[in-house]
Amino acid sequence: MPQSIAVKFDNGPKLHYMELNAETPPAIGSRAVLNTRRGLEMGTVRTEPKEHAKPIGHFVREATSEDLESYDSLKTRAEELKWLLKARSRGLAKDLKIIATEFNLEGTLLVVSYSSEAQVPLRQMASDLMPHTDARIEFVNVGPRDQARMLGTLGVCGDGSCSSRFLQTFSAVGIRMARDQQLPLNPEKISGPCGRLMCCLQYEHEMYEELLRDLPRKGMLACHKEHGTCGRVIKLSPLKQTVDILTADGSIHEFPARELEVQRGGRQEADYE
Repeated sequence: MPQSIAVKFDNGPKLHYMELNAETPPAIGSRAVLNTRRGLEMGTVRTEPKEHAKPIGHFVREATSEDLESYDSLKTRAEELKWLLKARSRGLAKDLKIIATEFNLEGTLLVVSYSSEAQVPLRQMASDLMPHTDARIEFVNVGPRDQARMLGTLGVCGDGSCSSRFLQTFSAVGIRMARDQQLPLNPEKISGPCGRLMCCLQYEHEMYEELLRDLPRKGMLACHKEHGTCGRVIKLSPLKQTVDILTADGSIHEFPARELEVQRGGRQEADYE
């Protein structure tokens, strides 16, 4: 199994492993020239050498001052072409967004990341770029979470979004996770900047599942073990391990779950299953 180093490209936090053939490994945090399927690319070294079964490229050298100067120049040029393409592509597709444009380090490949659910006339977009670059043009349609990763958005917590800071993969996030955490099922409250359910809903879900095991479910009939107050369960507080019940006279009482006894035949609401 080859010795590899993990590197991070500038368009997101994901680590990519590169086979290392050099006798002296590059320092963590240093800029490196890498050979991938796109040609030569610039990345930042993030780990010490380790064995990895499937590296996606090779470490070529630590970046020289000429490499860094060339990279900055190509990055500026790619940004200019992005704005050119944004202006030329207006009206081509209803929801078309140009997310990013990136040259490889040799300037022979231009990758255009865009977003659209409708069919996009890529030939026309390519013809708009051809007078301004000799590079081969590759178009990539990216999803909402990848857009957040590439653009570097802010989350509702006030910090950078998880996808743009550290997430390596996008796990499935379901509405059940929000229900289990007793969050309001308001899309504006539980959606991230990408418009999808927040990735952070999954981080504490396992703990909430554990806490909910000892609580009665919403809609069940429960009675206090000592003074016999009975009612339907209308609210759960997993962290406090308490339950709110609604009695027949319309009053609401909060009790520790351990002090309640669920009555057999109590109805269970469908919104918590």
